[in-house]
Parts: sequence; C-alpha cells; structure tokens
Amino acid sequence: MTVSKETKSTRDGYAAALLELGEKNENVVVLDADLAKSTQTEKFKQRFPERFVDCGVAEQNLMATAAGLAATGKTVYASTFAIFATGRAYDQVRNTIAYSNLDVKICASHGGITVGEDGSSHQALEDIALMRAVPRMKVIVPADYYETREAVKAVAEIEGPVYVRIGRPKVPVLFGEDYRFELGKALILRPGRDVTVLACGFMLHKALEAAEELAAEGLEAEIIDLHTIKPLDREVILASAARTRRVITCEEHSVLGGMGGAVAELLGEEMPTPMRRIGMKDTFGTSGKAEELVEHFGLGSRHIAEVARTLCG
Repeated sequence: MTVSKETKSTRDGYAAALLELGEKNENVVVLDADLAKSTQTEKFKQRFPERFVDCGVAEQNLMATAAGLAATGKTVYASTFAIFATGRAYDQVRNTIAYSNLDVKICASHGGITVGEDGSSHQALEDIALMRAVPRMKVIVPADYYETREAVKAVAEIEGPVYVRIGRPKVPVLFGEDYRFELGKALILRPGRDVTVLACGFMLHKALEAAEELAAEGLEAEIIDLHTIKPLDREVILASAARTRRVITCEEHSVLGGMGGAVAELLGEEMPTPMRRIGMKDTFGTSGKAEELVEHFGLGSRHIAEVARTLCG
C-alpha cells in the first residue's frame, strides 16, 4: 500500500457516518457540547434537528444525558473534543455509562498534538490510556476518512460503550468505498520480514511513508493498522512479532498507557520481543502548526525509519 495524495479529515468521515445512520435508524441520537461546527455534528443537526441535543459547555451533563437517553433504548453518539470527553467527564463516563454498559458511543474529536495551534490545553495525549482502562469500554482509533466512516457505523451494532478517537487535520486517504470495519481485527497493510510497525490514527500514513524509505535501503517493514486498541488483535500481533522478532508502535498519544503500552503488555506476557514505542514522551504538547509539532516531537516518518534502522542493528 502506498500513501495517497488525496486528503480528507476523519471528522468528515464521522459526519458522513452519522448522516447514514440517521437515515436508516430512527433510534440514533447525537449530543454535542457547543462544538458542533468543529466536530462536524452540525450536519446531523441540520438534517435531524429533533434528534440532536446541544448540551452547551457542560461535558459532565452531556455524558449523563447520553446515559439517560441510552437507558431508554436509544443509541447515543456523544461528541466533543477528546480532552473534555475523557478528562472533564471521566467520572460520568466511568460510573454512569460504562458501569451500566449503556449504548453510548463517545466519538471524541481533536485528539493528539495535531490539534496544533489550540495548544497543550486542548491536545489530548492521555485519552486512550484513560478509556482503555475503563471496564467494558471498547477503544477505536481510525486512520482515515473511510475507516472512520465505517467504524462509526459499525459501533451502532456493538453492545455497550465505545470510544472512537477522531482527529482535526486532513490526512491521506488510505482506504476506499469498499472498506469494511471489523472491531478487534488488525490489518496487515504491507507485509515485511525485518520489523513490525504497529500504528493507529494519524500515525498510520507516517508509518507507511517510513516503510517506503526503509524499502529503498533493503529493510522490509511489516505495517499493521491497529485501529482497535481494545480489544487487541492478539493473534495478528503475536504472529507478526514471531516473524520479524522486532516491534515498533506509533501513536499520536503518550507512550504511557496508550497503544504502545497495550502491545508491550501483551508481548511482555506472551512473547518478549525487542520493542520501541514512538509517541509523546511523558510531556505536554505546545502550540504550533500540526506538521511542525509532529516533527518537533519525533513522530514523523523519518524518525520512525531511524528507530527501525537502529532496532534492526
């Protein structure tokens, strides 16, 4: 697989999925926290105003309202920025939604440092760690427009709470109209024998770019789209690690407790393997253009390639 020059945002994929769901399922309702234009839920609001609720700048109330609606049998999509959905409203997510195993799909936009100029206060770097630690919560980090669209549609059929992390910037289109999402099933996008590179979200196209660079040097990187962080695809991860004997994880998130932590836990228990985790190194972000921040914090394709070279000796 090569990286396309066409770009679309994952939040546009979210909006497209909501419109499809709205047309097919009258049970679907959408909530937001005064951010409908940014999260793209305004498109659902315009089409289905009677099934949209703006809860204002009150994220705890948003999650509690989502739980109440779900308790009446609705399938609820709760939207706001990731930093607020998981941080400000954690108690309501844990004790009101997840404890009761309610059908609330938390689709949180603006995850990671690619929020850019909004700065560290709005750059969620701990959200995956928080959500994957919550019992019953499923955690999904789609990589492009189509994967987001199909994941958001698929979770309507999945019982219980789900956290879907969505980004702000436009990213390369990696999949097409025929893409079908399956919870917990990682995808090998590029086979390789020298090193396994597991990536999610924004970092997937960076990993594919790094693989192209490495291929020119004779190194074969196996690139895996680990779109589901919980539950992990243990079979694919362990089989790939057994083939390559080296593993790198790439995420736009803290290396503590996120996707890299989940993979390290699995390998540590079942197949100890030389491993490196690429992500935010126990630090806050800062304000700046998205791509500048990606390079500044060592999340770019060149850095991934360099880590792979070092790990391969």
